[in-house]
Amino acid sequence: MDHNALFAIIQQYTVLAVGLMIGLAGLGAAVGVALVGSKFLEGAARQPESAAALQPKLFVIAGLVDAIFIISVAVGLLFAFSNPLLAVIK
Repeated sequence: MDHNALFAIIQQYTVLAVGLMIGLAGLGAAVGVALVGSKFLEGAARQPESAAALQPKLFVIAGLVDAIFIISVAVGLLFAFSNPLLAVIK
């Protein structure tokens, strides 16, 4: 197999993997934030006096869930622009 064909195959699978990684991380972050938000609203509706205590926890957990998505995007961009798998072809 020549170098161009191997390069093309690695790029194909890298693009597919990056797309899946970012897509699934975005879906997971959306579901996670939705679940956290729904539980916050449920807790605040049950005990309205505890809403002020629950709100900072909501934002911390939502930030952590979004951080996972941002890390996945960063790893995806690493593979998209400086693919370490291409070092195999020399």
